Amino acid sequence: MKKYMVLILIFIIALTAGCGVKPADRIKITAVLDWTPNTNHTGLYVALSEGFFEKEGLEVTIIQPQEGTAEQIVASGSAQFGIGYQESVTFARAEGIPIVSLAAVIQHNTSGFASLAEKGITSPKDFENRKYGGWGSPIEEATLRYLMEQEGADPDKLQIVTTGDADFFQMSATGEVDYAWIFEGWTGIEAKLRGIELNYIELGKVAEVFDYYTPVIITSEKMINENRDVVQKFMRAVEKGYRFCIEKPEEAAEILLKNVPELDRELVVESQKYLAGKYRDDAEYWGMQKHEVWERYMLWLFRNGFIGEQVDVAKAYTNEFLSK
Repeated sequence: MKKYMVLILIFIIALTAGCGVKPADRIKITAVLDWTPNTNHTGLYVALSEGFFEKEGLEVTIIQPQEGTAEQIVASGSAQFGIGYQESVTFARAEGIPIVSLAAVIQHNTSGFASLAEKGITSPKDFENRKYGGWGSPIEEATLRYLMEQEGADPDKLQIVTTGDADFFQMSATGEVDYAWIFEGWTGIEAKLRGIELNYIELGKVAEVFDYYTPVIITSEKMINENRDVVQKFMRAVEKGYRFCIEKPEEAAEILLKNVPELDRELVVESQKYLAGKYRDDAEYWGMQKHEVWERYMLWLFRNGFIGEQVDVAKAYTNEFLSK
């Protein structure tokens, strides 16, 4: 009789393990993106499509921000997790909004200033009397002026045109702008696919202070304090998602395209292949964040008057939910 009971128990355990967590028992989670879906976000879509969230007992919905930023939406509790940026997390902390970065999606800043090669803009010295097309943010101007000063150029000869999210290639072709701030892994890849030669000034390499984390995965202090196990489950699944992107970029690209079919296939595939080597890069493990990177940029923001007081960056980020 005991043998039969043991066999029945083994069968029940095996059946339960095979079924996983029932949908009704899964914890519902909302993750908000920073912008429209792109290859920075592929790890989330991989975790969703490959069942990594499901295996952790999570039912995750990925949304785009309709009103406000990802930081504001996470802080309000309308989403439990989001995609943000080191600078926006620092701004939030300075305003008393307890947002925390859980992981660096990409290890180094892959953005910079691009221009058509024919314009001859190869360093910040060449920004003098050239039209920069941007979003109209004061931090853009401060960044440009800082770079120009470092190169001995005259920052008073900076010209800024507010263009919002207008198409970089069209603006450049018409002469509306001479250069703009782009992400190499997206617009830079698109230029290569279109056969357009660019001069590119990589931000993190011309000034170390700007080699900050962009983007990052964020949550709130409340979520960490009250639902630590959920944060751990979410990050375990997300980490698997980005490791998949690193190891199988073309398969990851197909997963993103399946979820967001309106994206350009060739651009997504090439962008994903580019980012495969950038997600972790030279870090000990994916998602790792360094104190000096947070401290360095926070001090730059403080000294340039963007935040009123210094932020305790040790509270702005954590590596504790990464497997290392």
